[in-house]
Amino acid sequence: MIEKTVEYVHNGATFEAYMAVDGATPGPRPAILIAHTWEGRGEFVCDKARNLAGNGYVGFAIDLYGQGVVGSSPEQNAGLMQPFLDDRKLLQSRMNCALQALLGQPEVERGKVAAIGYCFGGMCVLDLARVGADVRSVVSLHGLLGSPGNTLGNKIAAKVLILHGSDDPMAPIEDVAAVQQELTTAGADWQLHAYGNTMHSFTNPNANNAEMGTVYNEVADHRSWKSLISFLEETLG
Repeated sequence: MIEKTVEYVHNGATFEAYMAVDGATPGPRPAILIAHTWEGRGEFVCDKARNLAGNGYVGFAIDLYGQGVVGSSPEQNAGLMQPFLDDRKLLQSRMNCALQALLGQPEVERGKVAAIGYCFGGMCVLDLARVGADVRSVVSLHGLLGSPGNTLGNKIAAKVLILHGSDDPMAPIEDVAAVQQELTTAGADWQLHAYGNTMHSFTNPNANNAEMGTVYNEVADHRSWKSLISFLEETLG
């Protein structure tokens, strides 16, 4: 396994992505951009990058908050995320900057890039699809689903998969219905898998706050990973 950090600059600030790739396989290969949860680019998404590298992809865990910035409490995490909820255009610009950093890596096969995101990151990758970024497909895992408001009327060419917990308080049924209508109106090829009796953060083994609605679910984690890999194989070839 080859692991490295990739620095890129947006609006004068430096960001640091983590990249993993199987060094035993030569040549360019499909790549997966991974958008982090509200805490920042922590070990959770770096581990996903390594797992995807083991499946034959370039795993690229991006950084939205800045070099070394990771929250350590719900209050800090919320403070780091809030500017992007308030300014989705800023989020979309920073996501595209991270995507360009990925596309600039020699290990990446151009034209075969997908983006996946967890929680806050799920919203981030949906916004990549909404603005027509150069990705074949996007996957939101227990992601926030609200529309940014600045992409109405856009067509969505990327294939979309939403993996959702039916009891997720951060993506209520109203948001689920709205995003389905939004994707249909945008002409997207979309799927939504809802896991019953499942809350937010169902892929994170450290999630155990039922009061907040963030609880790990081993069965949904396993099922969603299988769905993710199958979808990537289908959309990236």
